[in-house]
Amino acid sequence: MSDTRRAAVLGSPIAHSLSPVLHRAAYRELGLTGWEYDRFEVDEAALPAFLEQLGPEWAGLSLTMPLKRAVIPLLDEVSPTAASVEAVNTVVLAADGRRLGDNTDIPGMLAALRERGVQQVERAAVLGAGATASSALAALSRICTGEVTAYVRSDARADEMRGWGERLGVAVRTAPWADAAEALTAPLVIATTPAGTTDALAAAVPERPGTLFDVLYEPWPTALATAWAERRGAVVGGLDLLVHQAVLQVEQMTGCGPAPLGAMRRAGEAALAAR
Repeated sequence: MSDTRRAAVLGSPIAHSLSPVLHRAAYRELGLTGWEYDRFEVDEAALPAFLEQLGPEWAGLSLTMPLKRAVIPLLDEVSPTAASVEAVNTVVLAADGRRLGDNTDIPGMLAALRERGVQQVERAAVLGAGATASSALAALSRICTGEVTAYVRSDARADEMRGWGERLGVAVRTAPWADAAEALTAPLVIATTPAGTTDALAAAVPERPGTLFDVLYEPWPTALATAWAERRGAVVGGLDLLVHQAVLQVEQMTGCGPAPLGAMRRAGEAALAAR
């Protein structure tokens, strides 16, 4: 392609984002020489004006916190996947000017799990109750045949998780964070908490753990992921999620595919190693 096409990731803070590394690696592999991908510090207040000033060269946007929900009223169409968790992380800017919102985090989670051989589980545990936890419940609604236990720090968070479970069709039981060590016996454990939160659980990893999906990618590996791997449990990391959701974004924004998963992952690993 000779004409310049543009895409970018928006959020606040945004300097840490690996999205430019991943998308640019995809463009190189796909031969999209006219494509550019940048990052912009944009908060909720600045988002409407940012969208309004975009020209016809813009193809798409990746969104991170705190914009995933704030963008919804500014869109012309929202996919059922994004609507199910009220979170949009992908905006495709159509040729006719429409703004189309989607969520690639949820299918990205499922793809990352499939890559480790996890197709279906009879029960699962979720550590945490933030925005990523609701996406985890949405993913589990498609592969978990039984109960999901969410370990949370407050009654309000417990109510939220049960509410998401009802909305997404998942049987959710909540338990206090003080009991989080018992979560580690589940066939699939999804940790959605900030850095350091699960470190104290590393000593409680069982002899034969199932699969751990820790959504962090920096710092990596976490203490819990290290202990899990030492016990020969399967570990899915935040970079796996980031790459799989970016693959879907590249394909939607460019119309080209399949996006080069391996090249994007290698680029992400190299960027993290250089930090």
